[in-house]
Amino acid sequence: MAFDFQQCRDYCLMQLQSIEDFPFGPDIYVYKVAGKIFAILGEEQGVARVNLKCDPAEALMLRDIFPAITPGYHMNKQHWNTVLLDASVPDNEIKRQIENSYQLVVKSLPKAKRPQLVQ
Repeated sequence: MAFDFQQCRDYCLMQLQSIEDFPFGPDIYVYKVAGKIFAILGEEQGVARVNLKCDPAEALMLRDIFPAITPGYHMNKQHWNTVLLDASVPDNEIKRQIENSYQLVVKSLPKAKRPQLVQ
């Protein structure tokens, strides 16, 4: 089974200190760490899509490889991609991109706000 809306939601919430928020309305699921967005999940015409932060060079490369990955919808197109969860991008690749987005946001946080690993 392909990576779907619920699996994406669950995976975003698995990231350390991730919270789910709805600042853009009840149908737009926003995932944050320390108040900063790392993923935005929604559904349009029955197809789930997730916006993820990405290194600009990698973002372009991923768009070249996968037709289901496009410049971030309603986001800075240099730093965000939209990934259609239409089964054309492998599950592990979507998970890697979620983790990458999360890590990019965490690295941008002041050290005091970064999630601490539980000892």
